[in-house]
Amino acid sequence: MPITADARELQDDLARFRHEMHQEPEIGLVLPRTQEKVLRALDGLGYEITLGEETTSVTAVLRGGGAPGGGQGTRPAVLLRADMDGLPVQEKTGVEYTSRIDGAMHACGHDLHTSMLTGAATLLAERRHSLAGDVVLMFQPGEEGFDGAAHMIREGVLDAPGRRVDAAYGMHVFSALEPHGTFCTKPGVMLSSSDGLTVTVLGAGGHGSAPHSAKDPVTAAAEMVTALQVMVTRQFNMFDPVVLSVGVLQAGTKRNIIPETARIEATIRTFSEASRQKMMETVPRLLKGIAAAHGLEVDVDYQQEYPLTITDEDETNTAEKVIEGLFGDTRLARWATPLSGSEDFSRVLAEVPGTFIGLSAVPRGADHAASAFNHSPYATFDDGVLADGAALYAELAVSRLAALTGAAPATLS
Repeated sequence: MPITADARELQDDLARFRHEMHQEPEIGLVLPRTQEKVLRALDGLGYEITLGEETTSVTAVLRGGGAPGGGQGTRPAVLLRADMDGLPVQEKTGVEYTSRIDGAMHACGHDLHTSMLTGAATLLAERRHSLAGDVVLMFQPGEEGFDGAAHMIREGVLDAPGRRVDAAYGMHVFSALEPHGTFCTKPGVMLSSSDGLTVTVLGAGGHGSAPHSAKDPVTAAAEMVTALQVMVTRQFNMFDPVVLSVGVLQAGTKRNIIPETARIEATIRTFSEASRQKMMETVPRLLKGIAAAHGLEVDVDYQQEYPLTITDEDETNTAEKVIEGLFGDTRLARWATPLSGSEDFSRVLAEVPGTFIGLSAVPRGADHAASAFNHSPYATFDDGVLADGAALYAELAVSRLAALTGAAPATLS
């Protein structure tokens, strides 16, 4: 049967798996219940399983029976990745399979990613004897700020088949942006880098009635917030944008007490390495100058987090052809500009050629321009994309391995 038809046969099972995950989200690098669900889904399919030591990751290798001569370490290999972790969000969607864990939610769709990749695991296992190489499934915890990809790379996921994989593909669903079922691609910079800024303004406390007898960190912190926004518009090229958003501004305990410290936390997104490096130099200089002007000290902690997600042009073109072959060109949208979200799959793409594919899981009939976006407590993802996502994951591996070995390509439909 065509791979899309086989995937549709799995739709109900994938939806059940997804609902189980959604009801029991786990956060961070240690996801024992999620790992257990993935291992149950892979049981009996013939994968070589390796569990993470630093995290509850799962690496599964399928040895293709249709590969040309040679042992492990000589055959071509392709990697498929899904992240598994949830977010510290209190769900407000009202769906019947709402999270049962207080303060935790699969608000970014990672439950769909994992479900789709388990579906692909079945589809690939059914085609094992004709696979022209090996497939690595990367079930990754800790994407949401915990750098799970770096942990898995350090533990050898990219070399799991015995040699470095030849190509890598990841997928991410969205609860807004595009019409239901649309696949999204972009060669080159697809997602921004992400860095974290923590600022502690150090003053001297006192009575609110006598600010001259204290060193007020609050007014300096307020000036810093404004100055950071002005800096972005005046020191950076508008055609190479920078996004700086302050999410935390904390100080004081009572209105008539001048506190000793004030705290600022911000996220910084850039779309080129040049702007990223410039931000690292410019931000501390600006904040230290403002503090000095007020006679204060400041501690600036600028943390590099996720690098730019840069897709390989050839691998993106390959993925687009597979999408069109499976679903037709009306289901494909190539983005003209990057998205200001960030991803630790960027670390995989920095090591091997590959691409990252968006998939709209906006509920059918919903207005994609007005729907709640990922990370919202109201973000709702449609199960209807699960079979298509599983089929795409599997066909990417089948087609790419065939191309790497010069074997006849599989039938797309």
